[in-house]
Amino acid sequence: MASASDEGLGFGSEDIDASISALPTEVELLKRAWGNKKASPEILQFQEDVVRNARVQIQNMEDIVEAYAGNGQDSLTVSLYQMDLDRTEFLLRSYLRTRLQKIEKYMIHISKTELWNRLSKPEQEFAERCKENMENHLKPSVLSRLPFGYQDFLKQSISSEEDDMVPEPQLDTFVFCKSKGSVGSFQLDAVGDEVVDLIADDLYVLRYKSIKPLVETGQIDLV
Repeated sequence: MASASDEGLGFGSEDIDASISALPTEVELLKRAWGNKKASPEILQFQEDVVRNARVQIQNMEDIVEAYAGNGQDSLTVSLYQMDLDRTEFLLRSYLRTRLQKIEKYMIHISKTELWNRLSKPEQEFAERCKENMENHLKPSVLSRLPFGYQDFLKQSISSEEDDMVPEPQLDTFVFCKSKGSVGSFQLDAVGDEVVDLIADDLYVLRYKSIKPLVETGQIDLV
C-alpha cells in the first residue's frame, strides 16, 4: 500500500488533479477504438498510441487509488476512482482480446493481404504461431486421410483456382455508425446511385464496405 502522504509517493494535489482530469480524454479514445474494433467485420489498424497512453493512465490511476487509500480518503471517493480504473482496464483488455479473436478467425486471409500491416509486431507473431499450429494439427489428423487432390490446407481440391478454404470478413454486412463531423454528401456505391448526407452526430445503418474509407480515416465511428 501507499505511504501516509502524497509526498511519499511523489504526488502533489496538482499532479493528482492533472491525472484525473486527463482520464476522460484517454478513456474516450480507448472507448472509440474499442467500439470500432468490436463492430468492424475486419481487423482495423492497431492503435499503438492509444494503447500505450491507456497503459500509462492505468498505472497513474493505480498509484492515485493507492495514495488516496493510504491517506485515509473516504471510501466513496476511493471507490469512484477505482471504478474509473476498472472501466479503463476492461476496455483495454476487451480491445486487445477482440483483436486476437479476429486474428484467429481470419489469420490466413490477413497474412495474405495488406491487413497484415495493421497488426502490431506481437499480433503478427501470434498470427504466425496460430497458422503454424493449425496446419501442423490438420495435416496428420485430417488432410492426410483424405483422397489425393483434397489434401491442401487452403483449397477444397487441386482444381480450385483460389484459396476457397480461407474464411474472409464479410464487408457487405450492415453496421451502425455515427459521423464525428459533417461529411456532407457521400457516395455509397461506385456508380453514384446511392448517396447519403452524413451529418455530425447522426446515427446511420450502412454497409461497412461503403463507409470503410471513412472508418479508416477516423471521420466516422462504428457503434
